[in-house]
Amino acid sequence: MAELPSGLLEACVVLGASSEKLRDLYQLHQQNKFVEFPLLDAEVLQVHIPPFVSKETNSSHVIGPSFSRVQRRRSFIKKKKRDRAPDSAHNGEAANHSEVSSATEDISVPKDLDLIALPQLCFPGGLQLSNEQREDAYHFLVFTDLLGNRTHGVVAQYYRAVQPYQEASIQNGHRWISSKCRLFAPYAVCIISKLPYYNALRDCLSCLLVQLRPTRQVDFTETMKEFSAKLSLVPLPPPGQLHVSFSLRPLLVVLPSREDQDGPIIDVDLHLPMLCFSHPTLLQILSCLLQEQRLVFFSSDWARLTLVAECLLLYLQPLTWQHPYVPVLSRGMLDFLMAPTAFLMGCHISHFEEVAAETEGLILVNIDDGIIQSSCADDIDLAVIPLSAAECFISRAESLQLHYDLELCHLGWPTDAMAMQAQRRVWQRRLNKQIQNICLELLVNIFRGVQDFLNHEHRVFNSEEFLRTREPADQAFYKTVLDTHIFHSFLRDRLNRKQDSFSRMELNTRRNRGVTETSRRPPMSELSRNGYSSYVSPDNRLSKRLGASMPNLDQSPHESFNGISPLRPASLRKMTPDSGLKFPQKPVMVFRLPEFPPPLAYHYVQNYYSEMVTSLGKVISATAPDEAALLARYHYLRGLVNTVSNRRLDALEDFQSLYKTDSDIFPLQMVNSLVDSLSESDRLQADRRPELKRLISRLKRDQERERHDSKPEEGTVKRFQLPKKYMQLDEFVKCVQESGMVKDQGTIYRLFDALTVGHQKQVGPDLFRVFYTIWKETEAEAQEVCLPASVLEHIEPSECVFKLSSSVKTSRGVGKIAMTQRRLFLLTDGRPGYVEVAQYRDLEEVKVSSAPFLLLRIPTLKLRVRGRKEAFEANLKTETELWNLMVKEMWAGRDLADQHKDPQYMQQALTNALLIDAVVGSLQSSKATYAASKLAHFDRIKMEVPMMVPRTTAETLKHKINPSLELTAPRAIDVLLYTPGQLWVSVSGGKVMVFDASSWSLTHTCQVGNAKLNCMLAVDQDQVWMGSEDSVIYIISMVAMVCNRQLTDHRSEVTGLALDTDKYSQKVAYSCSAEGTIMVWDVSTLQVKKSFHLSCDRLHSVHSFNVTLWCCSRDNIMEVWRNGSLKHRLNLPEQHKGSAATFSAVLLLPEREEVWSICVDSGQVCIWHTKDASKPYHRVALQDCTGCHCMIRVKNQVWIGGVGRSSSKGKVYILDVERRQVLKELHGHSDKVTALCSAEDRYVLSGGAKHDGKIAIWKVE
Repeated sequence: MAELPSGLLEACVVLGASSEKLRDLYQLHQQNKFVEFPLLDAEVLQVHIPPFVSKETNSSHVIGPSFSRVQRRRSFIKKKKRDRAPDSAHNGEAANHSEVSSATEDISVPKDLDLIALPQLCFPGGLQLSNEQREDAYHFLVFTDLLGNRTHGVVAQYYRAVQPYQEASIQNGHRWISSKCRLFAPYAVCIISKLPYYNALRDCLSCLLVQLRPTRQVDFTETMKEFSAKLSLVPLPPPGQLHVSFSLRPLLVVLPSREDQDGPIIDVDLHLPMLCFSHPTLLQILSCLLQEQRLVFFSSDWARLTLVAECLLLYLQPLTWQHPYVPVLSRGMLDFLMAPTAFLMGCHISHFEEVAAETEGLILVNIDDGIIQSSCADDIDLAVIPLSAAECFISRAESLQLHYDLELCHLGWPTDAMAMQAQRRVWQRRLNKQIQNICLELLVNIFRGVQDFLNHEHRVFNSEEFLRTREPADQAFYKTVLDTHIFHSFLRDRLNRKQDSFSRMELNTRRNRGVTETSRRPPMSELSRNGYSSYVSPDNRLSKRLGASMPNLDQSPHESFNGISPLRPASLRKMTPDSGLKFPQKPVMVFRLPEFPPPLAYHYVQNYYSEMVTSLGKVISATAPDEAALLARYHYLRGLVNTVSNRRLDALEDFQSLYKTDSDIFPLQMVNSLVDSLSESDRLQADRRPELKRLISRLKRDQERERHDSKPEEGTVKRFQLPKKYMQLDEFVKCVQESGMVKDQGTIYRLFDALTVGHQKQVGPDLFRVFYTIWKETEAEAQEVCLPASVLEHIEPSECVFKLSSSVKTSRGVGKIAMTQRRLFLLTDGRPGYVEVAQYRDLEEVKVSSAPFLLLRIPTLKLRVRGRKEAFEANLKTETELWNLMVKEMWAGRDLADQHKDPQYMQQALTNALLIDAVVGSLQSSKATYAASKLAHFDRIKMEVPMMVPRTTAETLKHKINPSLELTAPRAIDVLLYTPGQLWVSVSGGKVMVFDASSWSLTHTCQVGNAKLNCMLAVDQDQVWMGSEDSVIYIISMVAMVCNRQLTDHRSEVTGLALDTDKYSQKVAYSCSAEGTIMVWDVSTLQVKKSFHLSCDRLHSVHSFNVTLWCCSRDNIMEVWRNGSLKHRLNLPEQHKGSAATFSAVLLLPEREEVWSICVDSGQVCIWHTKDASKPYHRVALQDCTGCHCMIRVKNQVWIGGVGRSSSKGKVYILDVERRQVLKELHGHSDKVTALCSAEDRYVLSGGAKHDGKIAIWKVE
């Protein structure tokens, strides 16, 4: 049977005192034997669970037309005794006329519903009769099973008169009772739901109580069952911008949706804690939650306990509380507070003194008085939230407008209840969103930078290094939080690259980072902002790096967090609480369900679903195609309705539509269940519907792939630990990568050789510990250097001091030599001053020399600088050889970076220099310098291999980008695409990186499937299409930077994309797949307008020209009419037939009526005439070329990417279109050139294969 979607109702339970007990108490009450009514034991009186109607099907499955995933178990509830004589019948709700005497009722209830504890929770203060009518009261429950899954309950308590039959009078068919006999018994109705729809379910119960008051006793059970059955017909809205509403009279109930797939449902007023607590107190509570303390909330109002606790947990989203959570404890459950683990619980304020006196180590939160204290003392000895993050939170929270009447006092009062309700709902939704953003920003500011200390390959978090970047005053807080379950779960999501609200805000508020900025070290301009003289110690410095991570901090820097008055009125000023948080609130649509039918009749329920499907069909037809996200929600909702009404194929078609509208909300588990439940006749019908056939085959293919693919464990998170045993090369590589020092395997191999010189090829734990310690100490010492303003004037704002020598005598004074990534300078002793030594690019000679000192000669480092007559000499003594190696490596790296226009050489040279320093310090032997020289990689290249880049290349090459910089090894550049202001780069495995074309800084990274991408196409201003080896065309929104739409019509890998307009001037796209299928797409609707098949060997590109298409395959080039019929076929040239050569690319030159083609294993360019396709009429031989892989036209030039014959390195050839001659031959890649694209005809970008992995940017002349 198909898995039914979750619905609003899991169960509806009626609870109260037993009829026997009520009768006995009533008799005693009549005899005036009570001074105070005793507390009674509540019992479960009725349980109503879906489905309420069913129909036997031919497959012997019972299909219940209601939304329910309830898994049931048998439950035995004792029946209530009743007297057989009708004149002694009890008139309370408990007297169900369908009961039989002295029996047990075997009913089926949800398996995770605890009926034993439920009566205590529904009457947490006990069940007590009253001699007067009392107001209805509501409170909220949370149930947690052993797996941590939560179920939510909303309870309505109301009082009803107890009326024994024999003492009641009858008037007009109704019983009534004189005032002298009045006795009122409380009853509870509890609605249980899988989702926390607290406000909506409270509205539902409010409507129910309106119905129950005039209801006769004989109709009570039927009324409850009808009410429950109606709620079971309500579908839950899908994640996104579509809410669902329904009328229960007199209220319109609205079910808000999740904001995204992984976000929480928010149906509470998030500002409630801000009305209860001052902002500093609120931050204390959040700090306790983050540190997983044992918290107990107290209030005189049971409802307040759950609502405040729920709001606080929502403040922590996407971090999730992992421990026991019982926001309402009855008086009989107080022993739960003795649990030794962390928990979050709540109980009545009357138990405050008792709990405080009898338990230790609890954090007690008094909601009514807005105070927090420890059960051991009035003050809480617990680390507080980091100061800078707390100040930012308070600054924003103070500007919130929390008073509804004050906010809307300029508006008129609505004239009906529904309008008033809608107005309040809009205000609350806006306020909730502001609070969410403020709390999310708090978390981002607390945990910003965590991802910099993660190693995704080995799933390691370097906690020690993370702690080193935190403020000393905040260390205690972070040390506690880093060991919590809540943080471990957060780390797991980061390692799994989960794109949740935290990731999005962290990315949006992070300053653009260039691809060469890999160092975690702050630049000197930040470390030294207050000047050299202000430096005291790390303990007294505020981290500028952390402070700079929080935009729009309105708080005055002189205001202290602890000095803010907790009584300060926070919401009487109109400010902008979300200034700087640019997250526009999406407009929300509400789909109103049809009026409920009689819910206990099967055919009425089916008609109700049919009416709902019709209504959804109308809104789908009326929604514009560019409203893809909204269309997806309507299709999802209709799919749910079709599922529960047993229209399986229609449901599958609706879910199939999600691929083209929003694949993020595709309910994979439900669809798989639907497919598995299809009958034979349904499967035959599905095979006749092409889209359903593709959907089913894709699901099967994905299931097979999941079974065969061995994925790494996604739940593990390791902390970096120093090794405890000797390591061979492979273990050493893994350990170094986990430590975060170096990722590049080649560098680690050289480091291993350096540390094992003269020894067995293994590194011991002691040696590695010393090496690691020196590396970190050197980094820490350099970070503590704060330069005065007079020195900062001479260096770039982004420069960092990476190495500082001891104080030495030099030819230009006494001081310390500082090494940055750009230069060497002398920081003079005494009054700190700046003396330029050299920029690396200006060096002419670096050597070890000696200077006389008494009868000895002291080793010195001698530098000759271009443009200076006198050499610089420093008496570095024992450090001379070390500085000689480091400076030479930096010099060589600078030369390579300048020649190849590749800043990564400089970054790598800096890493090599710091490794040289750590190796020399750790070995402490005569061979230390020799061992460290193995890391002088670029200096060795400079000495052994001529580094001269050909003049033509040097003049044309402008810059290089390395997308593989953060990876352990280079990855091939598969596809390049330029859109205005952005460069799109696809590397292996479906990873897409987006660079800002003005600064070449990385702005976005997204995963597009798991297979290689073959092609990319900018379809309009907001869509980039990407054809993948997994046969899917993925669509990325350039505005939102999300990939949530897919075209799944192809049967094999998509190899080519093209864009054109049809005869009606409508934009159409062409796509081709490897087996020869070409599809024509309507860009606006994403529907296939036409498709046809070509007979060829691996079709890999399609181009549109006038009324024909030009298609290139391995063995021929075809000109095809737009209806699919073949016009011309161009075969491989004669000399290539029978060889391994195949066509790799084709280029149309329409104005010249020419077709240019290149082959994978040939260094020739063949030029064909479009009117005579028998053979190429001209050939251009590319010098020293063994194969060509890509080709584009730029202005009057053709650029071709290939591979050289002599060196096997990548080459780019530029040909003149008119003269058909090679203009330039460019050498810019160490592997073949696999991708080319043009940026506005001003620049051409080329990408290299996997041994190179870089992008070269060339100037077009």
